[in-house]
Amino acid sequence: MIITRTPFRISFFGGGTDYPAWYHKQGGAVLSVGINKYCFITLRYLPPFFNYHFRIQCYRKEETQTIDEIQHPSVRECLRFTNIKKGVEIVHSADLPSQAGLGSSSTFTVGLLHALFTLKNKMLTKRELALNAIHVEQNLIQEHVGSQDQTIAAFGGLNKIEFGGPQHILVRPIAMRQEKLELLQNHLMLFFTGFSRNASDIASEQIRLTASKTTELHKMMELTEEAISILLSEEDRLDDFGLLLHEQWMIKRGMTHLVSTQQIDDIYAAGLQAGALGGKLLGAGGGGFMLFFVRPEDQPHMHKTFNHLLHVPIRFDHTGSQVIYYGNHS
Repeated sequence: MIITRTPFRISFFGGGTDYPAWYHKQGGAVLSVGINKYCFITLRYLPPFFNYHFRIQCYRKEETQTIDEIQHPSVRECLRFTNIKKGVEIVHSADLPSQAGLGSSSTFTVGLLHALFTLKNKMLTKRELALNAIHVEQNLIQEHVGSQDQTIAAFGGLNKIEFGGPQHILVRPIAMRQEKLELLQNHLMLFFTGFSRNASDIASEQIRLTASKTTELHKMMELTEEAISILLSEEDRLDDFGLLLHEQWMIKRGMTHLVSTQQIDDIYAAGLQAGALGGKLLGAGGGGFMLFFVRPEDQPHMHKTFNHLLHVPIRFDHTGSQVIYYGNHS
């Protein structure tokens, strides 16, 4: 039996520049971090006593004879890609809900590939794991997804990730002082809006509009560089980071009418009134988790304002996808 643990992520800056339709021509860059909320994949070879060959327990239970019969697209294509011949059982559990803007589908794919390759006694680098997950999602499943979620799920940590060029992806860790890293974490508040959305539909519209949003996407890349400069400066004051988040959210919500809703706009406006310097809806848009940047002294007011929403405390994950249990699976 094998169990993998793979982190969800928060994307701070640059989302939208990680779509191949953009970065193959223009290059792309994001600032993202893995967080201490995880997707767990339990995998084992299935004992030969059942009248099915594959058992999958994810958002629904499947028991099939062949890979082709599997309805879950990531499970089906990951099994094909890794050329699994023997029957297996796959069980998924997670700390946070899916379709909520934290990269859950890519986190699942990374964790599953990590488990499947480990089952075949193959050790992949984090880069190989990320690139394989990108290939499965973009080319085999043909999902409308970018390339940052798979990368940060594989690597973990706080990173600038560059896309395009001969290496396709380049991960540059943000080497902040520990005190400032703690300060950054202490300024972040994550709230669940209470509703989820289909990110693929929103991403599809964003990709369709990419050619007409050149100015906005270039500005997002500039904000990514500005944010990194703030994090690496000697000053501990981080207010400008929060203000940049606000500036980027204003750009992002104008990319397509699908990104935000009146309910989301109301939540964001209430957050600013309660003391947040900035924030953003995570993921493609439409629902899920809202991130706010709030000075610690103003956070009690935020809790009072959003006592009807679920607050999820977070810290950064620096490990990426890991095999946390490896038992006899012969």
